[in-house]
Amino acid sequence: MVILWTDALIFLLILVVCALGFYWHDKEHIKRPLQKIAASKVGVASLVVLLFFVFIGLLDSVHFKPGQGKNNELISCLDYLAKPLIEQGEKTYSAPFAARLYSKEVIVLDDGTTKWGYPRLVFGGSHLTNPDIELLPDILKKAFYGLAQGVALSGLFMLSYLGIRYQRQNKLARFGEAPASTKTALLVTFIIVSLGYTLIYLSSYYHVFGTDKVGEDVFYQTIKSIRTGLVLGTLTTLIMLPLAIVFGILAGFFQGWLDDIIQYLYTTLNSIPSVLLIAASILMVQVYITNHEQDFTSVIMRADMRLLFLCLILGVTNWTGLCRLLRAETLKLREMEYVQAAHALGVKKSIILVRHILPNLMHIILISVVLDFSSLVLAEAVLSYINIGVDPTTYSWGNMINGARLEMAREPIVWWSLSAAFIFMFGLVLAANLFADTVQNAFDPRHNS
Repeated sequence: MVILWTDALIFLLILVVCALGFYWHDKEHIKRPLQKIAASKVGVASLVVLLFFVFIGLLDSVHFKPGQGKNNELISCLDYLAKPLIEQGEKTYSAPFAARLYSKEVIVLDDGTTKWGYPRLVFGGSHLTNPDIELLPDILKKAFYGLAQGVALSGLFMLSYLGIRYQRQNKLARFGEAPASTKTALLVTFIIVSLGYTLIYLSSYYHVFGTDKVGEDVFYQTIKSIRTGLVLGTLTTLIMLPLAIVFGILAGFFQGWLDDIIQYLYTTLNSIPSVLLIAASILMVQVYITNHEQDFTSVIMRADMRLLFLCLILGVTNWTGLCRLLRAETLKLREMEYVQAAHALGVKKSIILVRHILPNLMHIILISVVLDFSSLVLAEAVLSYINIGVDPTTYSWGNMINGARLEMAREPIVWWSLSAAFIFMFGLVLAANLFADTVQNAFDPRHNS
């Protein structure tokens, strides 16, 4: 097993989340908002969708070398599971569920003669004898088989849940008796597992999202891009949170010269165009990697280092907004009666900050974290579109959209790469935004009054 820098930070973030969950599980001021989130159907549905994205991202974050030899490359668990999609490439573009190439070529017939037409694909629809007649019925039949198997697999999850409830309650559990949020979670899981398995089953016979210019499966590219979006959204937040929390609380609580310095710092940082700062930082990383090639023995390690520095620079340039919010809220909290009473009783300032100020800022921090996640995922697409985002060898929705610029100008138009990236990015961002609204309503004191 090989642990990349971003892998280590992802596992560290999971440990931090688990530790916070264990610490907060008996805290009443945290328990009430969490119960409100659990009672929200929209919140539970969006959380289930996010967890499926996270599961795929974690599969792609466990890297290892499958064997020995010169051509032994670093792969992830997702690469290992998707090995058929990687190996079953084509010559060039092919449309979704196609059995022939997208462009006409000179075809050499068995008798040695040539003709101008659409060649058959090496993998997609290769089991068909006459794709012109058999293609659509075969797709419908395979989709039905895949959906039936997906429904059966989802049914096993349902039976497992009912079995666990039976063991706990010692009586026969019924789906209709479950809480509304639980039924929502099970229903969303049922839909995702059924449709996901259908796509996986169809990908054994066709390229469900087509292929790109070099014949690589677009479905594989889209799934691989999930990790990049999650890494940028989560690790950037992990980097910006300490800066925003520490500087925001210190500026609002102590005021004076410390407040002036912190305000000058984030005002100056905001005056620098973020695009130029990111471009300069990425250029510095490229120069460093070029001058230290011996430290980066594979393409994946070089791309991972660039992704890490992109998260770092995005975190450094995005902490100022949350810092301002926390400073303003701290200015209000320091004048509250319980804080003044603690001052009068001689309580140390550090204890006041930890016990009285920080807990009352957690709702702002949690809301900002969830809201910033979707904006950071979209930021990667914008930065990659202008070629200052992740490494070109890294699978990301931004790189797919960037590559689609030339594909959209072709005749006939190649639309499926852009569409696939849009669908998955839309699903992740929509789920994050809906969950952010639920978190905001649950933790906002004005909604709890």
